[in-house]
Amino acid sequence: MELMEYEKKHTEAVKGSLAECTVLLKKDGKFPLEAAGKIAAFGSGVRLTVKGGTGSGEVNSHYSVNIEEGLEQAGFEITTKAWLDAYDAKRAEAKTDFIKRMKAEAKANHQNVMVYAMGKSMPEPNYQIPLEGQGDVAIYVLSRISGEGNDRPVEEGEIKLSATEKRDILALNEKYDKFMLVLNVGGVVDLSDVTEVKNILVLSQLGVDTGTALVDILLGRQNPSGKLATTWAAWDQYAPMDDFEDINDTRYQEGIYVGYRYFDSFHKKALFPFGYGLSYTEFAHKLSGVSADGEKITVRAQVTNTGQRAGKQVVQVYVSAPSVKLDKAYQDLCGFAKTKELASGESQEVAITFALSDFASYDEASASYILEAGNYIVRMGVSSQDTAPVALLRLQEDVTTLVAKNVLGDPGFTDLRAEAGQTENIPADICVITLSADDFTTEQVDYQPKYEILPEVEALSIDEAALMNIGGHDPNKGGLVSIIGSAGSQVCGAAGETTTHVKDFPSLVMADGPAGLRLAREYYRDEKGLHAVGQAGIPESFMDYMPKPILFFSKLIMGGNKGPKAGTEVKTQYCTAIPIGTAIAQSFNTDLAEKYGDIVGYEMEMFGVHLWLAPALNIHRSIRCGRNFEYYSEDPLVSGLMAAGITNGVQKHPGCGTTIKHYAANNKELNRYANNSHVSERAMREIYTKGFGICVKKSQPHAVMTSYNLLNGVHTAENRGLIEDILRCEYGYEGIVMTDWVVPMTADKRSANRNSLARFVAAAGGDLFMPGGKSDYEDLKKGIQEGDVSEEQVRINATRVLKMARKLVEK
Repeated sequence: MELMEYEKKHTEAVKGSLAECTVLLKKDGKFPLEAAGKIAAFGSGVRLTVKGGTGSGEVNSHYSVNIEEGLEQAGFEITTKAWLDAYDAKRAEAKTDFIKRMKAEAKANHQNVMVYAMGKSMPEPNYQIPLEGQGDVAIYVLSRISGEGNDRPVEEGEIKLSATEKRDILALNEKYDKFMLVLNVGGVVDLSDVTEVKNILVLSQLGVDTGTALVDILLGRQNPSGKLATTWAAWDQYAPMDDFEDINDTRYQEGIYVGYRYFDSFHKKALFPFGYGLSYTEFAHKLSGVSADGEKITVRAQVTNTGQRAGKQVVQVYVSAPSVKLDKAYQDLCGFAKTKELASGESQEVAITFALSDFASYDEASASYILEAGNYIVRMGVSSQDTAPVALLRLQEDVTTLVAKNVLGDPGFTDLRAEAGQTENIPADICVITLSADDFTTEQVDYQPKYEILPEVEALSIDEAALMNIGGHDPNKGGLVSIIGSAGSQVCGAAGETTTHVKDFPSLVMADGPAGLRLAREYYRDEKGLHAVGQAGIPESFMDYMPKPILFFSKLIMGGNKGPKAGTEVKTQYCTAIPIGTAIAQSFNTDLAEKYGDIVGYEMEMFGVHLWLAPALNIHRSIRCGRNFEYYSEDPLVSGLMAAGITNGVQKHPGCGTTIKHYAANNKELNRYANNSHVSERAMREIYTKGFGICVKKSQPHAVMTSYNLLNGVHTAENRGLIEDILRCEYGYEGIVMTDWVVPMTADKRSANRNSLARFVAAAGGDLFMPGGKSDYEDLKKGIQEGDVSEEQVRINATRVLKMARKLVEK
């Protein structure tokens, strides 16, 4: 296999950084290894290494190196081939049974089997295979995969370890002198039954070179320097969410107490806390000083590598706010800094600056963001449960930082409240900084902006203007093709585009894939258009469930069944798979996120894609969410900064933009099209929309995608308060807003709520209803006639789409 020059450049850039995205949870000093030699490799992930999740997150890569291949390419002799062969046979049996079960369950639930099984993962089977392998070095690679469409069950072999996994991992830990448990996972696994294992690595899912990355870490070519972006704990220690499996309603009763905010505020013990991660070397850090410039606080720390190997460290700063009128989490992350690679004995000073107003609380009673008078404790450390006070900010009076308005509705309950307060002893010599109202500015928001309508849009008929509010659609391509993300006509395998049917107006091309572009690997063009070669660009996760007639039909309409005629030029679109979102966040390195975005932007420019339908930055509210692998963190600051880094990298390239998604409160996959998220205004603003606001202010992504779900009874895509008041007026967003891909055949027939409708999306200020179809266009026109949406709003939306198309297409 010969890689093209851009592929070589991009894969080398990615490979050199992957250890930054991995987290070393435990170590005993026996790794890294001195050299490649005999190794006993066990576990599902040795051969079935997972490079990323399923659904829109899949990337059609040129190649992929599994862990077995990576080990052998590096000169290791794998002494467990018999075990691996036996495991393959056991898994094949289990997979056959699992597929039969999925088909039966789909039929019983009156659902399309592909939709029902989308994102469902087969639990790890139980089996008896002797643990035989020569040498004193062993690894057990535990893999999990999840994806769009379904959530993770709290079962053995999924969130929990299977009986076989527990038995074998503990046995190997005793049997081999050098043993490492490797977690090739996209989300949290409950490790409470194997805490005695001496070496544990969260390898994560790092794209096509996941296998190579592990080898580099085992041999010490790279040093893990990632930190957990989500708390890892025993399942029963997480905040209770009793209605997670409710088809119609999800109540976010924990309020602001998400992730470490819950663990720290309610004194819950995590196995491995947020921000935690070890290294092959050791570090020491000490405070250099704290200073203030008005409300902007800078914490400086000296970090020294006190160990024997080169490595990187992350310093984290948190703030604990006084609880007076409003209850507060024990602490909020307000900044972090990662060192360069420090040689043994080398030191570096890092500086972390934050504005205190960015961590104001939302007071629903006054509809404003406020800082309450009192002491704000600034903490510094290396995880949420390993911090120490370094400064005291003494605010003399209550301060209002932004006057807003309540626009998101009533969840129907009162949020969970913590009463912990600040009871610890503060060092007598701590730095004290006094702040007053004069150090802050109270922001006033204009909720009545005047939006432009271009003369050429004014000149369109209302039907033409309406057409620009609907994604470009071909009456011969819809339904299934839209689901598998190949509804585009200009770039083969693209997910969709804006209309091509308004004369002289350019069209935007959009592609899926938060871990890289998802396009058809190979394609050709004939008189009927573009056609993918091979499996017609169908994601691998669909193949097991596609009935043969539908598979034939999908290939036929996309030209993939007959293949190209003799002499037809076949072109390629090999795209680089970057690490999953959670892995990128674990790097705690925004420059690295920008580098990954730069790679994607280069390939977008090369293949003619204008909008990448990524990054996704929903919060890790529950470890059960099937799409957490796409998302960054349980913390909105980490999420927003990583999304901004990716966006800045992509948008360096002319004609290229990101689409940050899914806005907002889309935190489970069950009935995602029409599940009603009940969330307080405060929790929405402080947790679930905050990351979007950070990303908008730091990078101005060209597009935002709303989520499928309802919010307090109103679809987010139809929620003018969410789109116009918060996103555009408060956050200052300037781009276009589109829906997620609304495809009726994927709806959960058990749902009590409808899907989004084009007329109400347009009325809310949603510029594009995607992927678009004739029925959506007709609904919008009827909505105009019936007064559900004004002609003026339709033309405002069309103007925003046209301006963005001209900006990106005409560069």
